Amino acid sequence: MSREALKRFGLDRVWWLVSPGNPLKRNGPAALDRRMAAARAMVTHPRILVTDIEARIGTRYTAETLERLMALYPGVRFVWLMGADNLAQFHRWQRWEWIMDNVPVGVLARPGQGISARSAKAATVHQAARLPAMGARLLPHARPPAWCFVNLPMVDLSSTAIRARGDW
Repeated sequence: MSREALKRFGLDRVWWLVSPGNPLKRNGPAALDRRMAAARAMVTHPRILVTDIEARIGTRYTAETLERLMALYPGVRFVWLMGADNLAQFHRWQRWEWIMDNVPVGVLARPGQGISARSAKAATVHQAARLPAMGARLLPHARPPAWCFVNLPMVDLSSTAIRARGDW
């Protein structure tokens, strides 16, 4: 997904934010150092960076992380990337409206999530801000709110499945 995001959205780089924990998940994740090592072992692309910056700057929620990143890197134009499965429940995220209003959002198709994502509350509320997939490369330069849904070759592999297999 990261390589497709680089290509489809014309990004300079992608940061994998290995989070200290997801507030929407009941069970906590494996140890951060173990997940960082596993993520780094998977990444071979020079423009994909695996980082634990959320743990280092002490943020827990995406909006809070983005605010801090924008303050730390004032010249950087950030784009939030998510799978369609996350867009389907994005309205449950703390301050999701702030995220949409302040950072362009790139949504990448996930198996079985296309229709539910495109009809999700966030997608409906911000329908007028949606860029067509053909204009995906404009997303990093778009003024928020702006979002774009792109289809890509499907791999039916989720982070939940990876964790269940014990790979993390």
